[in-house]
Amino acid sequence: MTVNLTATQVLAGFGALVALVLVWRAGSRRAKAAADAARTGARLLSLTGRVLVTAGAIVGVQWLVITHGRDTTLLWVVLGLPALFAAYTLTKALTVTAVDGPRRRGDRR
Repeated sequence: MTVNLTATQVLAGFGALVALVLVWRAGSRRAKAAADAARTGARLLSLTGRVLVTAGAIVGVQWLVITHGRDTTLLWVVLGLPALFAAYTLTKALTVTAVDGPRRRGDRR
């Protein structure tokens, strides 16, 4: 059995193959972008959940100490320790540090 194809038919087949590969790659890129977006949303939701649970635990312990505790030192520790962690985190997040690029020989400091 002999296959006789003209140059036009070969070129059309090659073009169809290239188009199929391009469509497949575009689809896989879209699927990857959708998966990344879903992962980012899940990460945000997970972080929000952890923050809320931790805040609830801190508030619960503070409430117990304030309502049932009689020790002033324990009250200051329970109120002050979370405030120190929050202050450290906010200070670190809001501090702007200088970004120095690489220097060339002969540049002044």
